Amino acid sequence: ISLDLKLGKKVNEGKTKEVYELPDIPGCVLMQSKDQITAGNAARKDRMEGKAAISNTTTSCVFQLLQEAGIKTAFVRKQSDTAFIAAHCEMIPIEWVCRRIATGSFLKRNPGVKEGYKFYPPKIEMFYKDDANNDPQWSEEQLIEAKFCFAGLTIGQTEVDIMARSTQAIFEILEKSWQPQNCTLVDLKIEFGVNILTKEIVLADVIDNDSWRLWPSGDRSQQKDKQSYRDLKEVTPEALQMVKRNFEWVAERVELLLKTKSQGRVVVLMGSPSDLSHCEKIKKACATFGIPCELRVTSAHKGPDETLRIKAEYEGDGIPTVFVAVAGRSNGLGPVMSGNTAYPVVNCPPLSADWGTQDVWSSLRLPSGLGCPTTLSPEGAAQFAAQIFGLNNHLVWAKLRSNMLNTWISLKQADKKLRECTL
Repeated sequence: ISLDLKLGKKVNEGKTKEVYELPDIPGCVLMQSKDQITAGNAARKDRMEGKAAISNTTTSCVFQLLQEAGIKTAFVRKQSDTAFIAAHCEMIPIEWVCRRIATGSFLKRNPGVKEGYKFYPPKIEMFYKDDANNDPQWSEEQLIEAKFCFAGLTIGQTEVDIMARSTQAIFEILEKSWQPQNCTLVDLKIEFGVNILTKEIVLADVIDNDSWRLWPSGDRSQQKDKQSYRDLKEVTPEALQMVKRNFEWVAERVELLLKTKSQGRVVVLMGSPSDLSHCEKIKKACATFGIPCELRVTSAHKGPDETLRIKAEYEGDGIPTVFVAVAGRSNGLGPVMSGNTAYPVVNCPPLSADWGTQDVWSSLRLPSGLGCPTTLSPEGAAQFAAQIFGLNNHLVWAKLRSNMLNTWISLKQADKKLRECTL
């Protein structure tokens, strides 16, 4: 698509961005950033050359990361250096804040709590967007009693729960994503909107360097976020340059959030080609986590030397591997692998209707010294492997975390729908 999109009317203008309708792309808007930096509800504001591009890069990378993980967002794609296309949403006027470490306004509102106090799980707060009253803190009850309605969706208990749960998941995914760069995500501020076409609550607005506190090495004195601007005694050209360098530092590193150094693969060993359809399900489920998966045929009963040769091939190239053993009847494959490799092995036997209950014992009742768990579901085997790789691959972990959230949301929505029917 060409860069010169036809712009419709201006829908909204904030302190740092403008929103335009896109007549050629129904249901979408253009989010155009400005070269402006503000603090204290625009009590302090300055022009910062290049900020629009920095902000747009940061937001585009963060939304892409979240979207690929499976979080529902308004982001569609980056359009130019300073603008991106998003689904048109009616915004819910609440800033959701998630904190891992107590600092900033939390300390003022909670005297006696020392800076650096850690919240497990992270702490969620909400603030009603109202510049005239300095964005007062709201409770869940206030939000429900406000009976807001956006794009035809009334914001009730279910919607508040979904936003709160999503805020925590989004924070945890970004926190995990910054860890490989030795950066501590201290807190995060986000907003939700209702997509006018799908009527779904989605993460909307932007997430840029104004949206969080980021401390390299967990050290506040090295802060790289907008706090460095808020803390200025006076705004001089030199001071603004320092703030801009911080923003550039973040924009450069945020692109690395979309990559991971850690590799991993799943190797499915099947005792017979008759188990292929079961193994294909494992491979398909691995793909949803972005994990490469190879299928091999080998029988530990009929060709143990070949089984151990295949094992040695995958141990020898240095790529972290989880083996999945698929063998019906008498499963010798998983236990033999488990007894001969230090890599994780999981059994995923395909059970037959006639002998399944007896067959499963060969996977469960192992000789001593073997640690080889059994899961009967192919998707479960892939998830188990993903949880192992997720320990040091933030992209896999993000997909797992997002799956948990989306499962929880779908149950919540099913319950709401059922109650509405019975009422």
